[in-house]
Amino acid sequence: MKIRAALLASSLAIPVAAQAQPAEGLYISALGGVNVMSDQTIKSVTVGPGVAIPLSGQRLDGHIGMSTGASARAAVGWGFGRLTDFGGPRVELEGDYLYNAFSGSGLRDSVYRTTNFTGNGNEQKYGVMVNVLWDFDIGQDWIYPYLGGGIGNIWSVWNANNANPSPLLGLNAGLSTNNTQSSFAYQAILGADFPIRQVPGLALVADFRFLGLTGHRNYGASYSGPALGGGLAINRPLVVGTAENYNYTFSVGLRYRFGAAPPPPPPVPAPVAAPTPAPSRTYLVFFDWNRADLTDRARQIIAEAAQNSTRVQYTRIEVAGHADHTGTAQYNQALSLRRAENVAAELVRNGVPRQAIAVQGFGFSRPLVPTAPGVREPQNRRVEIVLK
Repeated sequence: MKIRAALLASSLAIPVAAQAQPAEGLYISALGGVNVMSDQTIKSVTVGPGVAIPLSGQRLDGHIGMSTGASARAAVGWGFGRLTDFGGPRVELEGDYLYNAFSGSGLRDSVYRTTNFTGNGNEQKYGVMVNVLWDFDIGQDWIYPYLGGGIGNIWSVWNANNANPSPLLGLNAGLSTNNTQSSFAYQAILGADFPIRQVPGLALVADFRFLGLTGHRNYGASYSGPALGGGLAINRPLVVGTAENYNYTFSVGLRYRFGAAPPPPPPVPAPVAAPTPAPSRTYLVFFDWNRADLTDRARQIIAEAAQNSTRVQYTRIEVAGHADHTGTAQYNQALSLRRAENVAAELVRNGVPRQAIAVQGFGFSRPLVPTAPGVREPQNRRVEIVLK
């Protein structure tokens, strides 16, 4: 029975394992979340011609603080299924969007005088990445971890208006920019799929990504402020160069795999063997006409009744003799009783205690097949053994 139960459990598990597996075939995904961006280092500020004399020849550098922002991405890919015992690969083309607002910035000049900027500004990123990932099969059909990386291109857009610095070298000035820079990008990916059983091919996705941009970005900006000595206001170009640019993104979303087969119907339960029939509790022993001796067949039936009496609960064994409707009632009463006594004696010979047996004779008063007087009906010449 234990072996049968184990086989049944295995047969139930096989369709589930076949249905839930690493991504195979065409899929799409969409995720959203939050991203934490590292503060950006301003490596240089190149001042255009015509800016007030105190800025000429000065080396300016500083930083830009970045606040936590939003992120979104969508991808289309192809999974190769479970190619090894550890899972299988997939590749995808991904589009990204990230947003982070400026939380503050500061500049300093070559004599370490500093200025802090206030105002509205943000950086937005738009990107296209090609990713290669590996879905791990860890033997659990409810989760599939994955690990991967990608390369591509990111376009970074600076938007800033009226970023007003405190006096820098004696000037009250403002900076504005709306400029896009392109950078080679790379990313590392760690996440997990959680298949949704109710919708074949659909999975909940959660992952973490580290995105980095290479090289420096030089954003065009404009400087506006008074000329030295209270002259006319000026508006001249600037170039702001930045270095490090990293984003740490946490996302959740959905992935849908096309062509996923619906879950198979539950397996047909293995046929259950019919229970062994309970031992009979009523036995019939038949006799020849006007005879009370036992035939060989009669002894077999009595032996079976005696054997089964040991396998059922009973309080007594009734042995009732009967006769057909030939002869007088008195004669048939005596004949039916002799038949019953002979059956009882045979039961005792087969191990049944005599005190457990109740013997009765009914003559022809209880026929199995009703007949007219004088008819020799074989089924009425009988003894009934009943285990009660």
